[in-house]
Amino acid sequence: MRLAEYEAKEILKTYGIPVPAGAVIRSPGELGPRLGEFGDEIVLKAQVPVGGRGKAGGIIVTGKGEAVSRAAALFGKEIRGFPVREILAEERLAIGKEYYLSIAVDRSSRQPLVLFAEAGGVEIEAVARERPEAVRRIIVSPLLAEIPPFALRDLLGDLAKDLAPVANRLYRIFREKDAILAEINPLVTTPKGICAADAKIIVDESALARQKLGKGRAKTDREQQAEAHGFSYVDLDGDIGVIGNGAGLTMATIDLIALYGGKAANFLDVGGGADRERVKHAVQLVAGLPSVKVIVLNILGGITRCDEVAKGILEAGIAQKVMVRLAGVNEDEGRALLAGKGYTMFETMDEAVLAAAGAIR
Repeated sequence: MRLAEYEAKEILKTYGIPVPAGAVIRSPGELGPRLGEFGDEIVLKAQVPVGGRGKAGGIIVTGKGEAVSRAAALFGKEIRGFPVREILAEERLAIGKEYYLSIAVDRSSRQPLVLFAEAGGVEIEAVARERPEAVRRIIVSPLLAEIPPFALRDLLGDLAKDLAPVANRLYRIFREKDAILAEINPLVTTPKGICAADAKIIVDESALARQKLGKGRAKTDREQQAEAHGFSYVDLDGDIGVIGNGAGLTMATIDLIALYGGKAANFLDVGGGADRERVKHAVQLVAGLPSVKVIVLNILGGITRCDEVAKGILEAGIAQKVMVRLAGVNEDEGRALLAGKGYTMFETMDEAVLAAAGAIR
């Protein structure tokens, strides 16, 4: 479960990581009485559960005189398909340098992976892709209560003295809050010191009761629809929709999209034995994401019949192209159904992903 930015920052503050002065508002009228808490400029940040808010108009820098009217306009928007119901109003920071710091679960070692880069902000994915050497990484045993000093020196280099306390506090949050991701991007320097300008925390769904977080809380409407159909589903922030059967196959598809320079819009595992109705709902759900330009459907039919998958795709009746890789039970029948309606079939997931990446360029 992804926490809202203000919720993540409240946790960071509790653990001693500085965050900007701010207030959450749920209507424009709530901002006026609090303007005295800020300087001459205010940052208004839409609290929506997707990335890419800034590029979509969800982050606004404004002077005090226009803050209330700009907040009213922001409340009237949808950001990447999500209505703005909460806004985090923060002081505008005088930023010197920006860094990236995150802790996630490394799937291969099944241990916490700590990443650091001396280039934070919205283009961190491009930095990782174009200059992978700029992103430093260490693996930490989950049995350790903190990151060892020698590991922090390897990770942070000359910045270890200033940033090591923040890294260890974020690691404590990761462990104690049952997170699968704890990220500060960017972590910035200001005249007042280090500050977490933005933060993201995703809590393991299995630990919600232990963390005293309600089931289904903070899920998007689309995630709730997926839950009703029994899909494993997560909203991401790209433009290539992803449907697979099996978590491993679906994750491999997402990884391949990233390898070829694309960005996945979602994770949807349709599960085993999916019939046409189930596939139809899955395709319609993903196609309903405003950002989705093309969909990759990657199915290995064991107990799932490929002809049923094909019928579900056809019955979905969506506008976007679907790049289909079908293999397994009744594969020939499924391929024939789709080929008869003008769909291009692909022999491998590599071919399907490459075609999807090419379709949006």
